[in-house]
Amino acid sequence: MKDLLLGANALNVELLWEQMFASTSFYGRRGLPIMAMSGIDLALWDILGKRAGLPVWRLLGGASRDRVPSYYTGPDLDRALSLSFRAFKFGLSSETPAQLLAKLRDARAKAGDGARLMIDCLCRWTVEETLNFARRAEELRLDFIEEPLYPDDVAGYQRLMREVRGTKIASGEHEFTHHGFAEMIRNRVSHILQPDLTWCGGLTTARRIGALASANGLGFLPHRGGSLCAIHLAIADPSIALAESFGTGEPGNELMAALTPPFENGHYLAPTKPGLGIGLAPALLRKIFG
Repeated sequence: MKDLLLGANALNVELLWEQMFASTSFYGRRGLPIMAMSGIDLALWDILGKRAGLPVWRLLGGASRDRVPSYYTGPDLDRALSLSFRAFKFGLSSETPAQLLAKLRDARAKAGDGARLMIDCLCRWTVEETLNFARRAEELRLDFIEEPLYPDDVAGYQRLMREVRGTKIASGEHEFTHHGFAEMIRNRVSHILQPDLTWCGGLTTARRIGALASANGLGFLPHRGGSLCAIHLAIADPSIALAESFGTGEPGNELMAALTPPFENGHYLAPTKPGLGIGLAPALLRKIFG
């Protein structure tokens, strides 16, 4: 894509997005080309903010709030509770459904009735497995079940949307651009849309997906929403109810720490530095990537 970008005006963010998408659309409407566009688009927004001397959330219409409540993704409930998280998502590892239910019941007992619980299935279940689990988990009042099926199983997701009770279906982490999310909405496969700003096409695309979600009465929870790449959108967009944790409470990961906004009492705070607020020291990059 460099020939589209070198010498171009970096402040024309949306124009450059459209040019990159049009130039790669015959072979890259999904996957690596869009992921590459995502990084470029985020860099362009960073340049735009730095040129203006403002954090990116100010360029998105300003703050709807100065902090966003977060949910913790990970296995260490005790650590999450110590950091004042009040919402928790557990990823499916090697547990059986019965073991996962036991883990969730333990989390409900420790975190209390007011806590919000969710699970991420990593596309490992069938429709019948998901329906069975949802029935058994009704007492736990899960906020959502995330990506139970393979992303392209449209018929399967449609059946879940018809038959699951007591919780919502979330997906979209592995979908690309607002065009792909428009198809998700048309096919009615998810209650909650979860684009990842570093994969789906960047901030330019995520804003459009958020508008589609709002227009269709759907939830909008960007994947890894607690990163510096995504928190600006959450600060500006009040429809984003929670920001997913990104490295918070995971000691020893310097790169994730550098990509994480300020955190306080279960909330991510609005960044104050111009642009995205990401500062990656050359020494850190050499240490990680050699």
